Amino acid sequence: MMSTPEFWVAVSFVLFVGLVIYMGVPGKVTAALDARSKRITDELAEANRLREEAQALLAEYEQKRKEAEAEAESIISQAKAEAEAFAAETRRKLGKTVERRTRMAEQKISSAEALAVKEVQSAATELAIAAAGELIAADAKGAKANKLIDESIASLKQQLN
Repeated sequence: MMSTPEFWVAVSFVLFVGLVIYMGVPGKVTAALDARSKRITDELAEANRLREEAQALLAEYEQKRKEAEAEAESIISQAKAEAEAFAAETRRKLGKTVERRTRMAEQKISSAEALAVKEVQSAATELAIAAAGELIAADAKGAKANKLIDESIASLKQQLN
């Protein structure tokens, strides 16, 4: 029995297992597995904590995004209102400017019209005076006629002006 290789393999196996147990390898393996299990549990807990923090940050940023969108909408509506008010003010000012320029143009036209009427009246007066002078000169002869013509022309000029 001692000469068979199976016997020596069995003896060496038993000695090896005894040596392993004597050296405390099973305790070390158990401790290493327990440490690894604890490390994995800690990493899972850290991952869960980080996930919760990420979710909290995501919720916070979602809230900030919603607030920013609301603020942007408020700014846009305020800008539209200001633009509409500015456009209305500009239209009002433009209307006043057009109205003022229209009045000024009407005044210039009426002034030009009055000036034209006055010039026509003045020309008609001078023409009437000249015609009256020629008619009187043709009818009256002599020194008395000249005196009468001069007096009539002078009084006519005073009455027309």
